[in-house]
Order: sequence, then C-alpha cells, then structure tokens
Amino acid sequence: MKILIIEDDQEITRSLAINFKESGYTVDIANNGERGYLLAGTNECDLIILDYNLPDLNGRDIIKKLRQEKNHTPIIMLTVHSEISDKVDLLSLGADDYITKPFAFSELLARVKTILRRPRSRIGSILKFDNILLDTDKCSVTRAKEKISLSFKEFSLLEYFMINPERVLSRREIMEHIWDENADPFSNTIEVHIMNLRKKLEQYGHNLIFTVPNRGYKLTRQA
Repeated sequence: MKILIIEDDQEITRSLAINFKESGYTVDIANNGERGYLLAGTNECDLIILDYNLPDLNGRDIIKKLRQEKNHTPIIMLTVHSEISDKVDLLSLGADDYITKPFAFSELLARVKTILRRPRSRIGSILKFDNILLDTDKCSVTRAKEKISLSFKEFSLLEYFMINPERVLSRREIMEHIWDENADPFSNTIEVHIMNLRKKLEQYGHNLIFTVPNRGYKLTRQA
C-alpha cells in the first residue's frame, strides 16, 4: 500500500517515512503544497497524510481542489488547530480524519489502518481469498494453514491483489501502488517479484496469480 506524505517539516516527514516503511508501506513525499497536489493528482496512492499549513498551497485548499476533481483518495489531516469548528470544516471539505500535532505515530498508524480497511472479504485485519489468509496487522500470510514467509514487497503485492480480486491490474498501476516514484518503470522488478510470490504460494496450492497478455495480472481462481 502506498502513502503520500505532504508535509513541509523535514523532521516530521523523515520520521513518518521511516516508520511507515518499517510498517510495510511504500511512501512518496512532497515538501510543499504545489508538489503535493501534483503528486496526489498524477500518482496512484492509497492514502494521503496532509499537513494543514504548507507553503505554496495549504492543506485546506488541496483537499478542496482534489474533491472538486472527484479524487476520493482517503486523506488524514495533520493540524495544530484543536478547535471543533476547524475540525468540522476539514471533515465537511472531504477529509476522512484528522490528528492534532503533536501526536504519537502509533495513533496515526491505527487511524491509517482503520481507513484502509476494506469490508470485502475481510474479517477485522484479515484478508481472505481462496485458502489464503493475509493478516495486515501481524504482516503474516498463511495458505492451507501453512505459514508463508514473504518479503515486504511480496507482502505488499499480495495484499494489493487481495484487495482487488478478479480485477486485472496493469503493470503501471502495480508500480504506482507498490513502488515509490524513484523506481525504474522499465526494469523487470515487477515480473521478478510476482514470479517469486507465485513460487511461494504454489508450495501449498495451485496458481492464483495469472498473467493477462498485454493487460497485466489478475488474482483469480481461473485463468
């Protein structure tokens, strides 16, 4: 899962990036409002962490513009404002949640996980497809009750497939969701990771990740 952090305080940005990466997320960073707005509108991401006070374009204006453009990516607002009226204003504009500075990363992470939860095929923090169970809280995967050891990228790939079962995911979409903006789009890293993921999953069952020629990949019970 990819998180876009739009925050001009470099110390906060660095801390958030490190903690989110250690928690298994891919992270993109923007240090001003204009750059953040550009990335939010052009790059695929699963959630945006957005500071209220930003140079060039403030967080309130970014939310307003994104929602007007029908961009419904979940947004958690970082703000020093604790007044109820300010919070009501942010939520009415389209923010999904807010957290007041200073805050503990554990609280922010809990809110991120809550927002990213999908009700489909999920029990609490568990994703299920066929006989595969993926626990997002414990970062664990089992198939046919056998534990499978995955790298961070393999885990992120499988999680993204399981959130989007039976849907063809293009190479570009996978790259934008699982890798950061510095990744080389012309490398074969996606193919290598999917090949390795298939091998590990096929230890305990038939293949479920199929290549759709000229379109991408699909998690499905049938080719």
